[in-house]
Amino acid sequence: MNHFKIYATTAARVLMGVLFLLAGVGKLSDVAGFTGYMTSAGVPGILAWPVILLEILGGLALIVGFKARFAALMLAGFTLLAAMLYHFVPADQMRMTMFLKNLAVAGGLLLVTAHGAGRFALDRA
Repeated sequence: MNHFKIYATTAARVLMGVLFLLAGVGKLSDVAGFTGYMTSAGVPGILAWPVILLEILGGLALIVGFKARFAALMLAGFTLLAAMLYHFVPADQMRMTMFLKNLAVAGGLLLVTAHGAGRFALDRA
């Protein structure tokens, strides 16, 4: 069981990191569109680039396990905020599914924050 825990911790961290890395890189293809989407919820457009950088750098940090606790905490906060601002629409089943997905991802990120990156991480070097 201990081997499973070692590999599962790494796999979970990497899978969550890939989610954020791809989301951030995807936003680079249409920064103006992403900025418009942000402002539709009342978020200042000036925060578009910091969000993109958080997703890319935070995702990379999780993947390689560098400062993983800090990256996971920042991404958890971002994910919960995004869930509340963009996905909490009880009358819309799809939006609520996205809301619940964000809650689950934030929960996984909080586990990384609490328990660390695991054995296969730069933090262990």
